[in-house]
Parts: sequence; C-alpha cells; structure tokens
Amino acid sequence: MRRSFSPLVFCLAAVALAAPPPSAPAKGLDLAGMDRATAPGDDFYAYANGGWMKRTAIPEDRGSFGVGHEVADRTDRRVAALIQAAAKSKAPAGSELRKIGDCYASFMDEKGIEAKGLAPIQPGFRTIAAIHDRRDLARYLGATLRADVDILNATNYYTDNIFGLWVAQDLDDPSRYAPFLLQGGLGMPERTYYLDPSEGMAAIRAQYLAHVTDMLALAGVAGAPARAAAVVDLETRMARVHLGREESGDVQKGNNHWARRDFAAKAPGLDWEAYFAAAGLERAETFVVWQPAAFVGLSALAAEVPLDVWKDYLTFHALQHRARVLPKTVADRSFAFYGKVLSGASQPRERWVRGVAFTNEALGEAVGKAYAAKHFPAQEKARAQKMVANLIAAFQARIEALDWMSPATKAKALAKLTALKVGVGYPDRWQDYGGLRIAPGDAFGNAERAERFEYARNVAKLGRPIDRGEWVMTPQTVNAVNLPVMNALNFPAAILQPPYFDSRRPMVMDYGAMGAVIGHEISHSFDDSGSLFDATGKLNNWWTPEDLKHFQASADRLAKQFDAYEPLPGLHVNGRQTLGENIADIAGLAAAYDAYRLSLGGKEAPAVQGLTGDQQFFLSYAQSWREKTREPLLRQQILTDGHTPAALRPATSRNLDAWYAAFLVKPGQKLYLAPADRVRVW
Repeated sequence: MRRSFSPLVFCLAAVALAAPPPSAPAKGLDLAGMDRATAPGDDFYAYANGGWMKRTAIPEDRGSFGVGHEVADRTDRRVAALIQAAAKSKAPAGSELRKIGDCYASFMDEKGIEAKGLAPIQPGFRTIAAIHDRRDLARYLGATLRADVDILNATNYYTDNIFGLWVAQDLDDPSRYAPFLLQGGLGMPERTYYLDPSEGMAAIRAQYLAHVTDMLALAGVAGAPARAAAVVDLETRMARVHLGREESGDVQKGNNHWARRDFAAKAPGLDWEAYFAAAGLERAETFVVWQPAAFVGLSALAAEVPLDVWKDYLTFHALQHRARVLPKTVADRSFAFYGKVLSGASQPRERWVRGVAFTNEALGEAVGKAYAAKHFPAQEKARAQKMVANLIAAFQARIEALDWMSPATKAKALAKLTALKVGVGYPDRWQDYGGLRIAPGDAFGNAERAERFEYARNVAKLGRPIDRGEWVMTPQTVNAVNLPVMNALNFPAAILQPPYFDSRRPMVMDYGAMGAVIGHEISHSFDDSGSLFDATGKLNNWWTPEDLKHFQASADRLAKQFDAYEPLPGLHVNGRQTLGENIADIAGLAAAYDAYRLSLGGKEAPAVQGLTGDQQFFLSYAQSWREKTREPLLRQQILTDGHTPAALRPATSRNLDAWYAAFLVKPGQKLYLAPADRVRVW
C-alpha cells in the first residue's frame, strides 16, 4: 500500500488461469499458526506466529511474504477480474473502462514490446545526446522532474531523478499549496549503500557497478565499464551530500522556504531558471527545500562534473526507469540487481501481477472506482465508520484522562481530534482521467504519459483552493494513511477485508487487527511529527513547555526501547528513525483496546477458541503482523524505512498492562517491563 480487444481477451484468459477467483481466509484466529511451546512473555511474535513461520516459505518472486501480501494478492486477483470485465464491456474509446483495458493489455503484449526493441526510448537517448552545455543539462533535469515523493503522508523520500516534487499544503500557511523539493538522483535506495565501508555493502556496490555497466552496454554505449565507473562515482558524490533517512524525517529542519530568485545564490551551479522553466514551475515564487545542504551539493555537481559523465548517467537512468516496459533483456537485467541483490527474490512476479500494478499506477482511482463498487458493500463501510467513531471516542477519553497534560494543551489536542477528517473506503470525488491518453499497444508511451499526467495534475494545484477531500491512496491499496497537514485519514477499501476486518468473527478480533490500524493512524496526528501540527494543519507549537518536555521524555524512552532490538547481527533498529511509527503503534493499540472494552458496555467478551477476550485481542494484533523477510530486503528496510520490521511490532504489547494479565507475563521473561518502564505516550 493504483488497444485492440482481441489481445486483451487473450491476455486476460491467461490471467484467469494464473489468478483463480480469490477465496476469503478462514474466520477467527489461526491457532495452528501459533507456537505454544514459546512463552508469550519471551517472544510474543513467535508465540502467536511460530507455527506459521515454520510452515511458510517466502515465494521465489518475493523479498518478503506475510498476511499483508496475502490480502494484496487477493486484491490483485479481484482487480484482474475487473479488467477482464472492462474488456468484455466493449466500452467506448476514451472511456475509463476502455483506458483500463488498453493500459493493461499494452503491458501484457510481450511480443509487441519485444518487436519494438529499444525504439521507444531512442528519442530520449537522442535528447540526452543533444545536451551541449550546462543550460541544456538544466533543461533536461527540469523536464524530467516528477511528482514522485511524499514527505509526510506516504513518507517516500526516494526519487531516481536529481530532485523530486511534492505538492501539498504549506506547513506555515495551510490555506495554500506549496511546491516541496527533495533530494534525489541515486540508483541505490539510500546514501548508506554508497558510503558504508562494510564488506557486505562493498559487495553490493560491486554488483551495482556491474549492473550499470550492463545497462549502458544494452543502451549501445561504447566503453561501458569505464563510463559506468564514472557514473557510480557521480552517484557516490551525490550520496556524500545527501541527508540520511533519520535527518530527512525532521519536519522542523526540513521546512525551509526559498524564493525562486534566491536559488542561484543559495545553491550555485545548476541553471535554476532554465530548470524551473523546463519543469513548468516558472510561476512558482516560493519553494520548500527539504534538504538544503543536499541542494547546495547537487547543484554544485551539475557545474563540476563533466557533461559526458552526466549524459552517461542520464542514459543509464532513462533505461533503468523504463526497464519494465522494454524488452526482456533489459527487464531481466534490472531484476537481477533490484530484485535479486536488493530484495533477495530469485524470480520476477508473474507478468499479470506486474500488469495490474502498472494499470493501478496509471489509472489508480479509475480502477478503484470499479473495485469499491464491486467489493466494498455499504454495510461494510458503515461497520468501519462505526469502528472509527469508537476509536476516536476512546482516544478522546484517553486525552481527557491524562494526568500530566495541562488543560490548555488538552483543549488544543481535543480540538485537533474533533477537526479530523476521516475517509473510509474511497474518496467522495474521483479523479478525472479525461486528459490522459492511453494508446493500445504502447506500454512505453502509456507509462510516459501517465507519469506526466500525474505531474501536471499536481502542479495544477498551485494557486488553487485546498481540497481536504483528496485521497493519497487508491481504494485497492492494502494500507492506511494519516495526512498530518490535511488533518485527515484515509482507510482504503482493500484493507477493510479479512483477516483485518471480518464480520464473520467476534468483533474483539477486528479491534485487535483493524482497530489497531485505525488507532495507529489517529495516533499519527499526535506522534513526534504529527504533534507539531495544530488543528488547521499549521506547523505550530500548541504545547505548554512543561507538557512538551513530558511528551519528549516519553518519546526518548520509547526510542531507546527500540534501539535495543537487533533484527540482524550488528544492525539495530533506529529508534529515532522509527519513532513516529512506534508512538502510533503504542497509542493506537491502547486506544483500540479501550474501544473494544467500551464497545462491550462493561461486559467481558465471550471466550472463543478457548481464549479470553483480551487474549483474542492481542493475538489478533500479533497475527496481523506475521511476515517473513529475506535478509537483503530486511537490511534495506532497516536502513531506509520509518517502520520497525513487522516481526518486532507485536512487542509493542509489552507496554500495555492488560497484556501482562492476559498472558501471565512474569518478571524474568525477556519482554517483561516493570510498570514504571512501560512507555505510555497518550
């Protein structure tokens, strides 16, 4: 957690064989998936999921696999069936249904893609070859700027372009949109991959150099080995000026407003006026530059590094960026590094799965509209809305009961909670894809046009009124999100299905799974970053000094708790990098527990499957995080992700008193915390 009819029907017939109609998982808890030989107080994750871990193998085409992947797979099969229905509908040319079918079919047309060879990318190569001076370089870099990053919602800081754009509410004035610019340009996930001197990272760098060499050779570049070394050296210099993941997550350090006219003085080197003109941003007067030091360094490289090296760098990135819609030799070379080396998978996903992802990216809400209509009935939406209301009521009660928080800060916190806008299932208004041209048999062109369409849609927001109803996830996304500047939440339809949300089982289990997700997203409004924003979305300190000091002390204790976890030998969780997610986990789980208790009106939940209500709640939570991850991908997650690895998230329970009573956890057990050491943030 987004063509002629005959080839589409042929491709979808293949999909029907590869993707049988999905069946819902068994209701209730997976007792066979537990390991009762493990004491819950020693390893709660293994107690809840040890049996599943032993019997489950990660598929060869994955870097990880777990309950979230199972739900996503079911959703993908449903989406594939919807595409098949779109094809059979004989929809008019230009309609959304026709675009969905044509987009998918263009990706599935492997013979057509092979027949074209590298012809679709040759105009791009010629444009790069025509770069003769630094102004041309700036124009090319500006023309390839895309809306492919998200600082606060999806927390996606990565772009393979030299910079990335995010259009969102201005943190100082949430009544207007602002263009945010982020560092980019690396071919590997994060600066650590270039700079870490360890033997393991050195081996990855050697394989990356081989990958760049092979890709340049495929692009027809003579003397590829030496030229690839220069490209990797350029990226290494970029990595040296990049901010790390933890620093990039600091909202207050990132909120830097630069006037367009000041870029040349503050970050000399790049021809900024040419860059912004090519990017279509010449009318934007002010930008938020998230990592100023990186912009200074990257801009200097635009002037210092020889143009021929830049051109080779751009050639490599152009080919890599479009590898999935180019012939198999290119796609396979890309997978050999990004799939095998960085994720640990041994084979690519089936093509129909990649085709669904391709179509979701291009026409996400068009596909989502069909998905929600088919798979998210009104009664499930109403049930989810009721759960959200109960979670908000529980969170309100928790705020009101805080004995350390002053009345002034409480009033501000409650005002923010009251103003929260919650979207369940799908948006109230759908995106209009009328301006996006999808051509049959043109996968490369469809990818280009979809990317540009999304970029233009975002740039067009500048100067327009704020739309608090806009969603940042599609209905078919198995995820949920808090939008701190919008002070809003999105809960897509696809996550509101079994085993997270299941009307066939006791509600207490849903509270342990989906209730904790809802509580988690509500809590993000009050985590280490969310707490910096007031009810209007403005970056504004609404805390009294004493209250803020208490909150930060609790956050510090939680960061230290997670610093102690060591998922891989010598590689610990970064408690600061993951702090916001960990605060949301603890506060969200506590609110979900309270909401489940409040929903019963003071009564005890009936025993089910031989388990008390509290045991059902915590086991449902733990089983919602079951996941196995290969070492390369786990390493990448620890270094780049703001989330703690899934297998450690059930340990959040050790901070709740009720968990101790439910499982008779005693002093001396590995997860036991004395009452004074249990972190309570909200």
